[in-house]
Amino acid sequence: MVAGGNVIRKDATMTYPSSLPDPGTDTIRRYVITTRADDEGRYARYLDLLHGNFIDRPDGGQAEFISALKHDAEQVSDAELTFLLQIGGFPEWRGRLTAAWLIGLGQKTQFRDSIGELLLESRVCFSGQGYCVALAAFGTRRDAELLIGYLDHYLPQVDLRYDQHWALGALMHLDTSLGTRHADRYVAPGGLWDIWNKRYPSGQIDPASYQHLIATAVSL
Repeated sequence: MVAGGNVIRKDATMTYPSSLPDPGTDTIRRYVITTRADDEGRYARYLDLLHGNFIDRPDGGQAEFISALKHDAEQVSDAELTFLLQIGGFPEWRGRLTAAWLIGLGQKTQFRDSIGELLLESRVCFSGQGYCVALAAFGTRRDAELLIGYLDHYLPQVDLRYDQHWALGALMHLDTSLGTRHADRYVAPGGLWDIWNKRYPSGQIDPASYQHLIATAVSL
C-alpha cells in the first residue's frame, strides 16, 4: 500500500488515524524540508539523512549541514518531535526519519521507548534507519536490548528486507562502546544474519559498513 508517498508495511488493509495537528509553526517545513543551496540546486534535509547521504558530501557542505542539524536538535520541542513521529497518527517516513535523527543527536532519551516501539512496528519504509541511529546515539544497555528485540523478531523472517542491516550495525557499535558481544551470535557462521543475508545473493550486505556509518553519525 502506498499512501502519501509512504510505503506502508505489513497489513495493507489497516485503517490509520488522521495525522496529528501541527503544534508549532510549519514544523515539517522547518525541520524536514529545510533546504540548503549548492551548484546543483536545493536539497531537502530528509534526503541528506536518508542512507546517511550527507556523510559523503564535500567538507564544506557537510559541516554546514551538521551545524544546522545540531542546532535544530537543540531547538525542536518534544511536542514538535511527537508530531513529526506521528505517535498515534498517520505514519509518514520523512518526518519520522528526521525526528529520529534529531532525537538521537539531541540525546532526547525520553523518546527511547517510543523509538523502540516504532522500530519494532516497522510500519513505513526508511524511518527505521533513524531509529537505529537514535538508539546507537543514546548508547546504553537498554538501547542494545531494543535492537536485539528487533533483530530477534525480523532476522528469522527472511522474506522481509527491512532495516536489519542498520539494526545490526547499531548493535555492533554499541558492543564496541559498551564492551559487550551481543552481535556475535548473529554474525557467527550459520547464524541468523548469515541465513537472512544469503536469501539475497545479488545484494549481500556487510554489517561492518553500517557499524562504521552509524559510528560516524553518532560522533557528530
